[in-house]
Amino acid sequence: MKKFPPDSLASLQLSQATQRTISARLRDPKNPDPISHVFTLLPNLNTETLLSHACETLASLNVLTTDFASELEGSHRSLALSIQQLAVLGELLVNRALDNLDPPGGASDAQEVQP
Repeated sequence: MKKFPPDSLASLQLSQATQRTISARLRDPKNPDPISHVFTLLPNLNTETLLSHACETLASLNVLTTDFASELEGSHRSLALSIQQLAVLGELLVNRALDNLDPPGGASDAQEVQP
């Protein structure tokens, strides 16, 4: 994929085309999203596999946003760190779900706490 300088005409046109596509999708949710078929999941994946991959994805998001935040200042840095904290929270929740599926010390250690 060719990269364009952020202020170039080609970059501006690509950005405008992207915004039109997103806006059309938001206005009509019944309109199929052309990007939605880029990534697909096999229908027979088990819960543990799905959660494991979700955990890895959230861990990667954590690292990316932490690195990104280190390059920012002020409110943009705070925003990036907020995203990072949400990624950490999601990772903790997924790890707990994985532990509930396969408790580290066996079934006797699995205790569900009702909210």
